[in-house]
Amino acid sequence: MNKAKEESLCAIMLALALALSYMERLIPLQLVVPLPGIKLGLANIVTLVVLYTLKARYAFLILVPRCCFTAAFGGGATGFWFSLCGGLLALIAMILAKRATCFSVYGVSMIGAAAHNIGQILAAMVMMSSVYIGAYLPYLLLVAIVTGLLTGGICAGVLRVLPKALASMPGGKP
Repeated sequence: MNKAKEESLCAIMLALALALSYMERLIPLQLVVPLPGIKLGLANIVTLVVLYTLKARYAFLILVPRCCFTAAFGGGATGFWFSLCGGLLALIAMILAKRATCFSVYGVSMIGAAAHNIGQILAAMVMMSSVYIGAYLPYLLLVAIVTGLLTGGICAGVLRVLPKALASMPGGKP
């Protein structure tokens, strides 16, 4: 794939990640899991797809603007730092897990979800100057197992149909 196609695909993936992030705000997950800040992590599906189909640097180039735009359109400065810290730690963990080759996309996704929660708790501990916030982490990690499995499953489905979908497009790979 040439550079222009890769960059165009990254722009599309950024738009998709932003749309999923916004859509996720409409899902009242706190009614099912009454923990503050709990989210499904739908935008992480895009990060996973990019990790498995393009280069890791493209996942980074999508993650950072997504955090910026999400904060600008309703997340605020605190939300930006939580999102960025969690997202960067998750991305690093998923890159390492994918390279280990012993993890499926489900495992990589669960590791990313857990790392995202760890990153957010670390950011909260620094911003609020309190180590006691760390007591919230075990609950978040339990939820990360479920959300990681869910996003990993969706990503696995996308990765299964993506080659056929691209091949059916004009100029797509056969």
